[in-house]
Amino acid sequence: MKRYWLLFSQTVTVLLALWFVVATLKPHWLARRPALSGLVPVLEVSPDVRGGAVAANSLSQAAKAAAPAVVSIRASKTTPNPHADEPWFRDLFGNDADDLVPQTGLGSGVIVSPQGYILTNNHVIEGADDIMVQLSDGRQAPARVIGTDPDTDLAVLRIDLPDLPVIVLGRSESLEIGDRVLAIGNPFGVGQTVTAGIVSALGRTHLGLNTFENFIQTDAAINPGNSGGALVDAEGHLVGINTAIYSRSGGSMGIGFAIPMATARDVMEAIVRDGAVTRGWIGVEPQELSPELAEHFGVPRARGVIVTGVLKGGPADQAGIRPGDVITRVDDTPVRDVQGLLAAVAALRPGQPASLEIQRRDGTQRLTVVPGRRPNPQHLAR
Repeated sequence: MKRYWLLFSQTVTVLLALWFVVATLKPHWLARRPALSGLVPVLEVSPDVRGGAVAANSLSQAAKAAAPAVVSIRASKTTPNPHADEPWFRDLFGNDADDLVPQTGLGSGVIVSPQGYILTNNHVIEGADDIMVQLSDGRQAPARVIGTDPDTDLAVLRIDLPDLPVIVLGRSESLEIGDRVLAIGNPFGVGQTVTAGIVSALGRTHLGLNTFENFIQTDAAINPGNSGGALVDAEGHLVGINTAIYSRSGGSMGIGFAIPMATARDVMEAIVRDGAVTRGWIGVEPQELSPELAEHFGVPRARGVIVTGVLKGGPADQAGIRPGDVITRVDDTPVRDVQGLLAAVAALRPGQPASLEIQRRDGTQRLTVVPGRRPNPQHLAR
């Protein structure tokens, strides 16, 4: 009996010693886990895996790559004082009062080449007497205007500074709805700001903002001062130039628009090469083909754009186009709406004959037109 008791006490002593060692060195082995019913599958994520998931979803690398090339633009100009000719103004301030009022506007831009070329919006620098550019590293430099294109609301500036950060140009043609994007700019003059969102829509037209429209729509917050800034993809590549917002309050409401890089690249190259963008023009007033217009002019309700006016002596007039004609094709490009017609005609080379397919009461005809050079918007307005 004494032998059994001794064996029992030695066993208990060893077990207690083992428990003490485990409790001291590996206490988590003794932690109790809640019982699982086995009916619900459970996925446990280790801290390392969770950290990797956060890093994979972060856009910090894209922001670091693109942000240094985004600049703040301060454009100053003087405008006539609207009260300068009023007697009370002279009585109050005297004859030495300034007839001109200084105005300053804020915007953004993107450095696109080591030579100092900057892409921005035309409305950011339009009419400016003095343009100052500030880089994200604090350096400042005056900018000169290389050229502007009001039809797309784009402008190219240039600054002279060494060691400029340059953004990588992306391919807006590869964007898809749902892709993540960043908007980088200087909203409200508070300093460089990065906002994130997705591509909400592509090919937005009929907004009445520009003559040639093909906007990227995004819900990344774009506010006043962001105009001319960068819209970049998840790799930090420039895919658009932020241009406008839809807003009832003046601030972001989740609907912003950017000019795609495919358009901006063509405009930039033309401005740097020629100082301006050359587009074709035929001198017609187009309108969407509604059922009422089709019935009025007696033409089929097919796709196309109806001509409601022709400039006397212009290229279309010389080619025999008249009001009521429906343009359905420009060379090999089918025409579906007014924006499509404008784009197809703009792509024509001035002085080079092109064919137009039109619909009339008596059927389809093909006419040859020699496009001219598209006048500037101010001349067209007059």
